[in-house]
Amino acid sequence: MVDRSEPVPTEASVRRALGRAATGRALDADEAAALLTARGPALDELLRVAGDIRDAGLREAGRPGVVTFSKKVFVPLTRLCRDRCHYCTFATVPHRLPAAYLERDEVLAIAREGAAQGCKEALFTLGDRPEERWPAARRWLDERGYDSTLDYLRACAVAVLEETGLLPHLNPGVLSWSELQRLKPVAPSMGMMLETTATRLWSEPGGPHFGSPDKEPAVRLRVLDDAGRVGVPFTTGILIGIGENRAERVDALFAIRRAMREYGHLQEVIVQNFRAKPDTAMRGMPDAELHDLAATVAVARVLLGPRARIQAPPNLIAGEYDLLLRAGIDDWGGVSPVTPDHVNPERPWPQLDELARRTAGAGFTLRERLTVYPEYVRAGAPWLDPRLLPHVTALVDPETGLAVEAARPVGRPWQEPEEVFGGRTDLHVTIDVTGRTEDRRGDFDSVYGDWSEVASKVTRPAGVPGSGGVDADLRAGLRLAADDPAALLEPAHEAMALALFGTDGAALDALCRIADDVRRDAVGDDVTYVVNRNINFTNVCYVGCRFCAFAQRESDADAFRLPLEQVADRAEEAWAAGATEVCLQGGIDPKMPVTGYADIVRAIKARVPGMHVHAFSPMEIVTAAAKAGVPVREWLGMLREAGLDTIPGTAAEILDDDVRWVLTKGKLPAAAWVDVVSTAHELGIRSSSTMMYGHVDHPGQWLAHFRVLAGIQDRTGGFTEFVALPFVHTNAPIYLAGIARPGPTWRENRAVHAMARLLLHGRIDNIQCSWVKLGDAGTVEMLRGGCNDLGGTLMEETISRMAGSGNGSARTEEQLRAIASAAGRPFRKRTTAYGHTGA
Repeated sequence: MVDRSEPVPTEASVRRALGRAATGRALDADEAAALLTARGPALDELLRVAGDIRDAGLREAGRPGVVTFSKKVFVPLTRLCRDRCHYCTFATVPHRLPAAYLERDEVLAIAREGAAQGCKEALFTLGDRPEERWPAARRWLDERGYDSTLDYLRACAVAVLEETGLLPHLNPGVLSWSELQRLKPVAPSMGMMLETTATRLWSEPGGPHFGSPDKEPAVRLRVLDDAGRVGVPFTTGILIGIGENRAERVDALFAIRRAMREYGHLQEVIVQNFRAKPDTAMRGMPDAELHDLAATVAVARVLLGPRARIQAPPNLIAGEYDLLLRAGIDDWGGVSPVTPDHVNPERPWPQLDELARRTAGAGFTLRERLTVYPEYVRAGAPWLDPRLLPHVTALVDPETGLAVEAARPVGRPWQEPEEVFGGRTDLHVTIDVTGRTEDRRGDFDSVYGDWSEVASKVTRPAGVPGSGGVDADLRAGLRLAADDPAALLEPAHEAMALALFGTDGAALDALCRIADDVRRDAVGDDVTYVVNRNINFTNVCYVGCRFCAFAQRESDADAFRLPLEQVADRAEEAWAAGATEVCLQGGIDPKMPVTGYADIVRAIKARVPGMHVHAFSPMEIVTAAAKAGVPVREWLGMLREAGLDTIPGTAAEILDDDVRWVLTKGKLPAAAWVDVVSTAHELGIRSSSTMMYGHVDHPGQWLAHFRVLAGIQDRTGGFTEFVALPFVHTNAPIYLAGIARPGPTWRENRAVHAMARLLLHGRIDNIQCSWVKLGDAGTVEMLRGGCNDLGGTLMEETISRMAGSGNGSARTEEQLRAIASAAGRPFRKRTTAYGHTGA
């Protein structure tokens, strides 16, 4: 599988690339590939440049001349794997093992021995999802009550924390966004080697990864991104010499750099050299040559920059410590005085005294770090779950973020910290008087990732219809809208639907008239509303959604957490004012206890038994379930038992991951949103549905979003209404960064509301317009173009007001009725589920 067709770069091209690197100029892929061939004096110069970049980064980090390592134990939880990598001796078959997995007591015995010798990291290494290939693995898990390998891994990590105090680092292979969410509370760091982006090495027979589903490069790249979205300090790297060519090796480094810049979560990058092993399919392959390794490390340093932490495993370099240090590494990885390297058992780790001596011989000081790197230790939230902080704090020097070498791990409870209430708890009132303290968070430049990388992900479609020329698609679309509006969702009629989204002038007026006729036939003339109160119980959130101006860090001036008593007080006040519903949503607060959501519902029901509790977005539900370590279905069942009635279908934004990852950074993927909402419906918990538009999206994505909603409704029938949410741009980070547009145009507002009525006809009867985002006059116009519902009185509204909406935080019943009257329509008070109130 070695590609020998690549031309060898000329000496002149290597010199040019060296000159650019030496002067700090960005390298393109061809220049980086040329530098991989540097040898002799050219290699010496490349190593000098890379070393200088590394040294500058260490000075900036406050630890000049320090090379780090982690003192660890290696826990091979299972050596079974569903993959078939052709160079691996770690993975084996069931009959060669005494058991499919280490027992919990065996895991703890390894960890205890490590703790006794001053180790601070428990490196869990295991095969990918062995239960999906090996019946013996499935039986072992079933006999002990675990649904999956990851469930067992989570339980073992908690046991290690509580009984030994070692810090787990998890290497379970490919993980989904939801699985990363579930494991983050039990491990300060995780990892997965990218290895290569060369798809041919996975897809072609004879390739080192052929027959290994988890080694598809696209899958592994998604894991890198998802780890960033979840905020996991993550280790990755490349494996060189497995058949990739120079261009493919450089492509992998560029892919790592992109993820590092976009999310800031890649705490270290390993450059590992292939070493052939007996009894493997690749036993005849030559080892990666050490000067090739050094050149690759140096190119990685040049591409990734001074802030990257770059590692080469010291047991695979044949004693060439000085060469790798010259190449720009600043870390030796994990070294164990207790356990062998189970992945490379034939190559023992060096003794720590020898490693320190060889490091000092090259002019550096060896210092111990934790499994999570100093930068993330010092930052704390959002990188470290609060339940891990006592374990980390006990072992770390707060000045440097490095390990206290004399510290000995001690088991500590893995539990939630005491929640601290207070802050700007009157924000719901003062937002309309004094406004927000600042127009952006203090960590604006870092929390959302590299804005240039974000901007590069925005797609602008070609040929989306513009301002209303009456062409064939438009005329045909208007006819179909009048005759069979829901048919516009069908792929065969996509051109017509897009023409209608883009229409203007007289054609737009015609579209709105048709939508209003359809509305009249579907639900009559009544304009409905609910008397309700919004209660935002916290705005502390570290997810980093790029459109959100509501979220605050715990230390920000506008941050708040409401105690249960205040939440119940506000619900009681609302009931006294005639409300029948409270709508509750909050930030994804890392200090929210596992029982917190159900406690809120119970507190309201205890105080006001008749109040309808409409609470918790799919994002809140999926992260809370992950934190609790239970499936979403089970979590929703617990909330329903506590008294939850319905859920808001917010956190949808646009149900297209290409948009979501630009817009939200770390919010749940579209598939997870669909799963939460569908599961809720199956449990009898109905929801609203929403779409936020007018930012980095386009009409093709709006149409796809409506198709997703229609598909859910066809399966479950659980949506009560659809709410169109125009993007409020004023204080939105993604707008302040110059990436999003300033909300939808007036034309787009009219078109989206009218198309919602048409596209969802026969599926979702109630189309709501948001007075908070549109204002009273705009809301009147939407009522004339297909809408039938005004939402609620709200009583307090903080999320849109923090974003810069100028339409206030509350409306009285009289004001809502006046809006309906201005549209020439009767009004009717409703329940949350659109029943009559009798009032």
